[in-house]
Amino acid sequence: MAGFDISFYKGKRVFVTGHTGFKGSWLCRMLVHAGAEVTGYALDPSGEHLLFEKAEIRERIHSVTGDIRDYDSLKKTFDRAEPEIVFHLAAQPIVRESYKDPRGTYETNVMGTVNILECVRNSRSVRSFLNVTTDKVYKNREWEWGYRENEELDGYDPYSNSKSCSELITHSYKRSFLGDGSIAVSTARAGNVIGGGDFAKDRIIPDCIRAAGRQEIIRVRNPYSVRPYQHVLEPLTAYLMIAAEQYKNPDVQGYYNVGPGEENCVTTGELVGLFCETWGSGAEWKNCMEKDAPHESGFLKLDCSRIKHIFGWKPKWNIGKSVEMAVQFSRVWTAGRNIAEEMDREIEEFLEE
Repeated sequence: MAGFDISFYKGKRVFVTGHTGFKGSWLCRMLVHAGAEVTGYALDPSGEHLLFEKAEIRERIHSVTGDIRDYDSLKKTFDRAEPEIVFHLAAQPIVRESYKDPRGTYETNVMGTVNILECVRNSRSVRSFLNVTTDKVYKNREWEWGYRENEELDGYDPYSNSKSCSELITHSYKRSFLGDGSIAVSTARAGNVIGGGDFAKDRIIPDCIRAAGRQEIIRVRNPYSVRPYQHVLEPLTAYLMIAAEQYKNPDVQGYYNVGPGEENCVTTGELVGLFCETWGSGAEWKNCMEKDAPHESGFLKLDCSRIKHIFGWKPKWNIGKSVEMAVQFSRVWTAGRNIAEEMDREIEEFLEE
């Protein structure tokens, strides 16, 4: 990542929504590692969100329990923090869950974005805002090449569509209220992430780890779907870079895809095969394609030329290394070893490459 030094964040006041989730926990650990003054606003971690507690973050940041849909509570916390840099990660992030609860998904992903942007708009301290969306914001035509940032936004399912709306809301606020350049605004559309500490339902690597840990055959419902899989540290480091660079130079603000290289866009079946090989112990999987299952994209890739051109960015870990790190992390977790130390070790290894 040409020219980017995470020590930029030392002493910076940073606000993170959704900080108790999988990506939020890793992002906060990176910011703490860099010496930032972090305020997090999110629902309390529970169920699959155990990583936040294991990561030993709560004691090192100002962690506030709150719902992104509650504007008054959010603004009170935001104003007290007086952040310079804001990362918006709070979301309902699961496609299948969005079919079960479309209203809740839209309330969180759409009005949550409006609420945080209202806080930013009325702030005198913010200089850099980054909305984290998804590769699924694009109208998926199932074609073989990667989507570019100027492609049509029209996600199919309620989750993807709500994130398309989140993008458009950000564009509108940027044009309508934040056009004077005093606050730099960007969005980042990342591919599918894998890594240690993700326990969400209906995500392939967590499903693999649960099944392999029980010595069960891994059931794969969409083995032929192609996704831009990447280790969680890839997009998080890109988020930190974008927010830092636009803080220094608002001319680089914009909309950025963040995904792996062409050779690392693999089918789900290939990914699970890599997992089984890395896990060992006789792990195996079978095709369990479902009839009448909710619609999910079959082929999805990103063209990341823009972020490479503007920042000199490129991905570091290939898909094999990413799976290896996820398996290694799960073994550290199972053995009851120190998770915060393992996160720092992986962060340092990634940044040093």
